[in-house]
Amino acid sequence: MRRRLALLVAAAMVLVLAAFLVPLALLLRAAAEDRAVAAALVQAQSLGALVATADAQSLRLTVEQANVDGAHPVTVYLPGGGTVGAAVAATPAVRLAAQQGSFTVAHADGREIVVAVQGLPGGTAVVRSFVPEADLRRGVTRSWLVLAAVGAGLLLLGLAVADRLAVAVVRPIRTLAAVSEALSAGELDRRAPARDGPPEVRAVAAALNRLAARIRDLLRQEREAAADLSHRMRTPMTALRLDAEGLADPGDAARMLRHVDALDRALTAVIEDARRERAAPSCDAAAVVAGRIAFWAVLAEDQGRAVRCELDPGPLPVAASAADLAAAVDALLGNVFAHTDEGTGFSVSLLGTARGADLVVEDDGPGIAPSAGERGVSGGGSTGLGLDIARRTAESTGGRMTVAGSRVTLELLTDR
Repeated sequence: MRRRLALLVAAAMVLVLAAFLVPLALLLRAAAEDRAVAAALVQAQSLGALVATADAQSLRLTVEQANVDGAHPVTVYLPGGGTVGAAVAATPAVRLAAQQGSFTVAHADGREIVVAVQGLPGGTAVVRSFVPEADLRRGVTRSWLVLAAVGAGLLLLGLAVADRLAVAVVRPIRTLAAVSEALSAGELDRRAPARDGPPEVRAVAAALNRLAARIRDLLRQEREAAADLSHRMRTPMTALRLDAEGLADPGDAARMLRHVDALDRALTAVIEDARRERAAPSCDAAAVVAGRIAFWAVLAEDQGRAVRCELDPGPLPVAASAADLAAAVDALLGNVFAHTDEGTGFSVSLLGTARGADLVVEDDGPGIAPSAGERGVSGGGSTGLGLDIARRTAESTGGRMTVAGSRVTLELLTDR
């Protein structure tokens, strides 16, 4: 934008300078021609007055002195056919002037000036002077160079002023872009300066600040709503705990209580996570995935499922919180247990990459429907949110989720 503004100003100034300087240059050239012709005409007229009053000797001396001192050769054609001054044959202009009077004639190499002196006893005398082209253009080149220098100086000055004005406009826009990028990265405390730049840019900055404040309020309300919803689940969970404690079989009671305790910890983590201001998340994917596999391996053993694991020992830092990554792993493994028959084996692979880590979960079942992964869409009668949780976790790190048959791959990046 800065370059475009400079080009726009340069084009406008070139047009203005051309409209001003070209006519001025032509006027200077015409003035130089008129000045040279006027000087020669005055000289010829003064000699014409001398022809009418002076004797032949005085006239000859005066004309010779004029030719020595002057820049233009002068010739006087007397009525009897004699000449005084420069030896130049009578031209058609001289013969015409003897009949019709004084005038000037333009030639390719200069300007011819003829002055008729009438009323002499022997007829009409003619004074001829010739101004060469070099004298007609004397000083014009220098004047044009001065005009060109002035024009170039004005153009450079205009470009400098335009560049400063462009900077005053572009800098606030770049600031707005930087603030927008920061807001998109989750830095909701960033605000744009609302006093820089032209009024339109200030209005955009004020609107962006209001939008950021509104987004922050909406996220706070969403976190509070999620925390309240999670807290409401404690009542049925308490009833479930009491039912578990009342089981007759101590083994079943202990197992159910372990599940209730795990659910209680999950709800507590949800509440704390919902009410916490989000910073740039990070966790060790190797530790999180290993922990979740250990949890699901117990249930897999009860159902006779073969578990195949290939885990990088780590550490494998990724740009996701431990809770979000654990939720994604639980969603993928939960789908295996929910949508495949008991005894169906599955594999989990976590390998480090140059940019982070790749998590692959694959089961031996029939595969996942092509529409799976869309929020609210399920091919197995569920809510359709499990794969969406995994997808959003991968995308929050800057990666992606891909589904191919029964194989789900999460690309987890280290830095968003």
